[in-house]
Amino acid sequence: MSEIKDNAEARMQKAIAALHDNFTTVRTGRANAMILDRIKVDYYGVMTPVNQMAAVKTPDAHMLVVEPWDKGMLRAIEHAIMESDLGVTPSNDGSCIRLPFPALTEERRRDLVKQCKTYAEEARVAVRAARRDANTAIEREKKEGEISEDDAKRAETEIQKLTDKYIAEVDVVFKKKEDEVMEI
Repeated sequence: MSEIKDNAEARMQKAIAALHDNFTTVRTGRANAMILDRIKVDYYGVMTPVNQMAAVKTPDAHMLVVEPWDKGMLRAIEHAIMESDLGVTPSNDGSCIRLPFPALTEERRRDLVKQCKTYAEEARVAVRAARRDANTAIEREKKEGEISEDDAKRAETEIQKLTDKYIAEVDVVFKKKEDEVMEI
């Protein structure tokens, strides 16, 4: 029974981790090097993330500078950034790529908050799915006579407490990201 609870908690933790990963891709008006984590470039036949083939610097709050270690990859990196949905136009000066991040408009901020709400709801659904699967496993053990009805009720209560804890964590993480996006 303890392993059912541990498994459910591990799945809930993964949902929170996935939420954090999704939130790192949401632009907040400030330059953030993690925004390039999902952009991959064909590096001699291997799809490689930009941050593994270049130094990414933030000289100020609205600018990213990408300096590839192999200058021959400048065009490929520039092309990959243009093909992505970052919403920025890279400028290549022959030795590095500059990514200017314009200040976000109010409408764009609201769109980003909607996107964050979607990510948060996906995390809530994942947490609830972990609860449902754990309760199903407890019910199965109860029918097979492996645990008593009182133990099953106790376990379901513990699973519900876990669910409430992780749903509250999703709400806290979402609120923090929403404040960050809406901040001017």
